[in-house]
Amino acid sequence: MMVLVDTSIWSLALRRHPSHLSADERLLTNSLRELIQEDRVRLLGAVRQEILTGIREHTMFRKIRSELRDFKDVALTSEDYENAASMSNQCRQSGIAATPTDMLICAVSRERGWQVFSVDRDFIHYSKVLPIQMMMPLRFQ
Repeated sequence: MMVLVDTSIWSLALRRHPSHLSADERLLTNSLRELIQEDRVRLLGAVRQEILTGIREHTMFRKIRSELRDFKDVALTSEDYENAASMSNQCRQSGIAATPTDMLICAVSRERGWQVFSVDRDFIHYSKVLPIQMMMPLRFQ
């Protein structure tokens, strides 16, 4: 099964120095590496933008941009955006605030039958309302 990786996981792997990661964070980054080796990782352009936004050091920006270029953006359709808006409305009706990028991740993963890999706790809230599948290493389940 393919896995749509959220900004929170990419940031751990690409923006944080390995020596500054906790044992749990190392487990998550190792899981990402395994998914990459298995060619199961999928990336949204909006997530690519979030990862690169706010990097102040130009050398680091170029390094991360170069690493991300190994991953093509998932091609999106008008229906993906419409489904994301509908999911956002569902969350709002249930009292859950959601960002447009998060809802796009949810819509794309649901429509394609992919899992979402994130440590952003918002996705746990979304999964109570939306039919999304979360990918979590065994230790976190």
